[in-house]
Amino acid sequence: MRTMPLHLFVLTVTLGFVGCSGTSANTATGAGGNGNVGGSTQADTGGSSATSSGTGGAAPGGAAATGGSSANGGGTATADPDCSATMPTGGNSYTGTNINGTVNGLNYGIWTNGSGGTITVFPTAHAFSTSWDQSLDFLAHVGLDFRTAKAYTAYGTISAQFVETKSGTAGGFSMIGMYGWMHSPCVEWYINEDSYNGLYPRGTVTATIDGAVYYLSTVTTNGTGGANACESGHTGTWTQMISTRQKARQCGTVTVSDHFAAWEKQGWSLGTLSSVHINVEVGGGTGSVEFPVANVTTTSN
Repeated sequence: MRTMPLHLFVLTVTLGFVGCSGTSANTATGAGGNGNVGGSTQADTGGSSATSSGTGGAAPGGAAATGGSSANGGGTATADPDCSATMPTGGNSYTGTNINGTVNGLNYGIWTNGSGGTITVFPTAHAFSTSWDQSLDFLAHVGLDFRTAKAYTAYGTISAQFVETKSGTAGGFSMIGMYGWMHSPCVEWYINEDSYNGLYPRGTVTATIDGAVYYLSTVTTNGTGGANACESGHTGTWTQMISTRQKARQCGTVTVSDHFAAWEKQGWSLGTLSSVHINVEVGGGTGSVEFPVANVTTTSN
C-alpha cells in the first residue's frame, strides 16, 4: 500500500546526482502496479478485468494487448490548445480495475489496486474523462505506447496538449500531468502539471521548459509488492524520475522530450521509451477529471 505522499520524501538533487531518501526500496509513494508520485499504470501483474473492455487486457510494459497506436498519435500539434474547449459527445465508457484499449490513434487505460473506476474515450476526438470512488491508488490515462525498443530521441519532439477540469476529492495524494515508463534500465517517470493537493516541488536542480520552471528529482522504488511495468524479466527495484512544475496549470503544451533531455543532462540513465501518457493519479477520494483536449504527438516514427 502507499506509505506517504510523494512530496514528503522526494529526494533532493544535488550536483546532478541523487541518492535515495529514506530506505531505498520503500520510499516511493507509489503503490499498486507501478510506482509512485502518484503511483502506477497498468501493471504486468494483478488487477481484474474490466466490466467492459476496449481491446483486451494489459500487455507487458503497459501496452494494450491488441492494436496500438502509431508513433505520431493524433497528428503533429503545432499550437497551444484552446483552454476554453468543452468536452465532446458520443464517447464510450469502460469501468473496471485493469483496462487497456486503443481509440483514435491513442492508447487508453485504467489501473488501480482498489475498487476501480471509469474512463470515457472518444472515437472522433482526442479527449477523455475519468471518475473514481474511494479506489485507493487509481490511475487513468490516454497517450502512446511504443512497440519497439528505441531511445526517446528516435521520436523527434514528443509533445502533449491538455486541457483539464477537476472536481471532487482525490484522497491523500494526486497528480495530473504526464507519465510513462522506460525499459533497460527500467524508469518510471512523471511530469507533474497539476494536483488536487497542491504541487510540492523539491530539489535544488531546476530546468526551464516550455517557459516554466520545473524541479527535477529522482528516487529508487519497488512500488507495491514489486509490481511494475518494467521490461520482461526485470526483478528488484527501479528508478523514478520526476519533473514538478513550480506553478500548477490546467491547460497547455508539454514538450515531453525536453524533460527527458533535462534528466539526461543530470547524468541519469534513461532507457528505451515504452509509454507517454496524459495521466491522472489519485490516492482515494471521490472525484472526476475531464480532458476536453488530450493528445500526444511525435515528429518522427
